[in-house]
Amino acid sequence: MALQSPASLLLLSLALFITTLSLHSNLSFSALLLSLRHHHQHLRSERPMIHANQSNCALFVGNWVHDDSYPLYQSSSCPMIDPQFNCQLYGRPDSDYLKYRWRPLNCDLPRFNGAEFLMQMRGKTVMFVGDSLGHNQWESLICMLYTSVPQSQSQTQMVKGEPLSTFRFLDYGVTISFYKSPFLVEVDVVQGKRILRVEEVDGNGDPWRNADVISFNTGHWWTHEGSLQGWDYIELGGKYYPNMDRLAALERGVRTWANWVDTNIDKTRTKVFFLGISPTHTNPNEWNNGVTGVTKKSCYGETEPISATSATAYPGAEYPEQMKVIDMVIRQMKNPPYLLDITLLSAFRKDGHPSIYSGDLSPQQRSNPLYSDCSHWCLPGLPDTWNELFYMALIY
Repeated sequence: MALQSPASLLLLSLALFITTLSLHSNLSFSALLLSLRHHHQHLRSERPMIHANQSNCALFVGNWVHDDSYPLYQSSSCPMIDPQFNCQLYGRPDSDYLKYRWRPLNCDLPRFNGAEFLMQMRGKTVMFVGDSLGHNQWESLICMLYTSVPQSQSQTQMVKGEPLSTFRFLDYGVTISFYKSPFLVEVDVVQGKRILRVEEVDGNGDPWRNADVISFNTGHWWTHEGSLQGWDYIELGGKYYPNMDRLAALERGVRTWANWVDTNIDKTRTKVFFLGISPTHTNPNEWNNGVTGVTKKSCYGETEPISATSATAYPGAEYPEQMKVIDMVIRQMKNPPYLLDITLLSAFRKDGHPSIYSGDLSPQQRSNPLYSDCSHWCLPGLPDTWNELFYMALIY
């Protein structure tokens, strides 16, 4: 991305900032943080919107029921699954977690029909934009479609790239693509330092403009700290900060994205979705009724969903603050996207994560539950339900 001011001035400004960082506090930002913290304290008292985008059917409120007709496909029949999500291939011994179907409170979801999806989307591009949870959903949809049509009758093409990867069903002219953009806003590298520009959309949004259907997500990368943090400095209002209130940063970034969508997306031509925050399951005390003595921070060994005490009660310590921020911003948009509000239904599925059964881990790591991946989801698995809901919202 071209710099908005001469490169030399930017580099000099950044160098001076880094040099004097230890000598100055962020007083110029303290008033903003105080205001935003008060704002987010107010959010905590508000009831989250868990009946989003629904008329006759509360799609995102319900319960999980055992169904032997699931999963919709086998991992062995979908060679596109990344090792990170391929739990069966990497030794997961149980399979009951594959046998659950989401049943909304007052209706049933239609059975996913991949051939119908491809016919309805003929000649179109469906794009997922976001982080690794969006990638999780993208691969799930590819598998659901790939295994729905006879391979002898359907030619396909996979092109993996950075940041854009595509999968094409050539006989239908359908492209299912994923654009990696964990923050949805720009990250530049200047003098070896990563600058998160919360007031600029990633790549000016140019790669997203021509999609017929586009689903965005963000969230997890805004919480990462230490070696996992995705930036060295945050740029806001022409100033650089090594850190800031994470909810405040998320809100500013999502507002930048929302303004871009309101200004640049023609909703008469493009259908826009936003995937809700995908919950993690790292604290067993959240589903063991606060039983003391549970010290492991892991989802390892979990083989069934959390039992629901009610259809609308969040089965964790607290409904994610990030989702409250995203919900608030979307409500205030001129042309809000369809919110695929999967947070509540996903929160029950402590059994659906790769845990130690991930190809991203070494054999030594897979023998240690401390390395459990309790953020992403096995495929087949929960993201298939996200896509059943996506299919319902898109086709029906």
